[in-house]
Amino acid sequence: MDERGYCLDERAVRFERMLPGPVERVWAHLTESDLLPVWFGGEGMAYRIAPREGGAVRLADGHIRGVVTRWKPPYLLAYTWNVFDGDETESAYPESHLTFALEEKGDEVLLILTHRPILPAFEGRTLMGWHMFLDLLSQMLAGRAVEKRETAMRRNAGLYDVELPSE
Repeated sequence: MDERGYCLDERAVRFERMLPGPVERVWAHLTESDLLPVWFGGEGMAYRIAPREGGAVRLADGHIRGVVTRWKPPYLLAYTWNVFDGDETESAYPESHLTFALEEKGDEVLLILTHRPILPAFEGRTLMGWHMFLDLLSQMLAGRAVEKRETAMRRNAGLYDVELPSE
């Protein structure tokens, strides 16, 4: 043991995507309860992000729960990310942090997503999942039909060497 502090290596996932603007429209898709389920892949489930720092986050009927840590419309959204099964009151997984930063680039918007820390056993699935969600968000913002979550997940699984159960 040593009384001095030390640095920890932390695994994080980061995506940078150009999306159709304007930035206010992208922000709405990241924060509004009626738009979240379409690209987050859970239509018919409840989604709610309270619009303020300290506000509650409940996604996919409470499967994901957290607290808003940064609320700077329409450029910065951050919240804690906790995964729960069913009616659990305590997550079996460590808390992580999700940040969406938006930057106007002409008619487009640069979205930078950072999710940290990521457990080594979940790296591939986390990469695959966010890639899928961002594909669906991009389709929605471009006015195209949003493909089924399962179709996008299967397509992206190979990019990250994730084995999915057979259909």
